[in-house]
Amino acid sequence: MKEERIKSPEELEFAIFCVEQVAARLKVGAELVYKAFTEQSDILDGYIVPEYETLHTQGKDYIIDELLEVMEERGVKL
Repeated sequence: MKEERIKSPEELEFAIFCVEQVAARLKVGAELVYKAFTEQSDILDGYIVPEYETLHTQGKDYIIDELLEVMEERGVKL
């Protein structure tokens, strides 16, 4: 995936949604998930932002499951 930066308020809101929902599913703090998505990996800029157009049309559970799968594939541990 190519790395992209957040370009709109909608993408920012979606990125926050993703971080908060993964944190809630895993019962951890959002800051921990944010650091995992930005410092341990490139999930935020290399997956969530580039795939925004597709991901934001999906349901919450699908998005969370997809992000957890990406975390596993990339070896991200919390």
